[in-house]
Amino acid sequence: MRQILQDIGNFIFLKDPPEKADAILVVGGSRPELAEIAADLWKEGYAPLVFIGGGVSIKTGTFPGPQSKQDIYSKKYQTEYDFYRDVLLINGVAERAILGENRSSFTRENAFFARQAFDEKQLVPEKILLVCQNFHARRCLMFFQSAFPDTQFSILPFEGTGLTKEDWFLSENGVQRVLGELARCGNQFDFSDIRRYTHLQDG
Repeated sequence: MRQILQDIGNFIFLKDPPEKADAILVVGGSRPELAEIAADLWKEGYAPLVFIGGGVSIKTGTFPGPQSKQDIYSKKYQTEYDFYRDVLLINGVAERAILGENRSSFTRENAFFARQAFDEKQLVPEKILLVCQNFHARRCLMFFQSAFPDTQFSILPFEGTGLTKEDWFLSENGVQRVLGELARCGNQFDFSDIRRYTHLQDG
């Protein structure tokens, strides 16, 4: 059983060292820490562009507000994009360096609307730094790699979720979160994504 738990942890939790890239991409959500990580990476010169995405919750039709640091990020935000944009600006990212979309309501939309936005700007990134919550990493990579099949991704996770690949199974919340992600990686993966990949391999 321990080996199975370790295998699940290794599959779900991904982390790469930061390196020079064409863009930093923040996966939609309500944690300001993700955009703060992106701001630090931008200020350290890892990439010239920060892409932020996200509209409103598919469940409620609204943006619920920041999950933390409400004293710092205290405006009435309409979308995840509006929220992340404010976080980036407050943390020193130049407005000219921010690109995004405000329509997506879930991870798959986040990925493919991001691709549309890059295409509209005629941007062809060879490498992207992907910032997400640590337990969300595998599913994020799955969708964003599907949307950007020719792009190399490095995962830069926010690790302050209270979960790690070593101990996620020690709490009920951890089991629900991680096994929920594991299930979604299977039931949200589209057959067309596999066909697209195999077509690229054949070519």
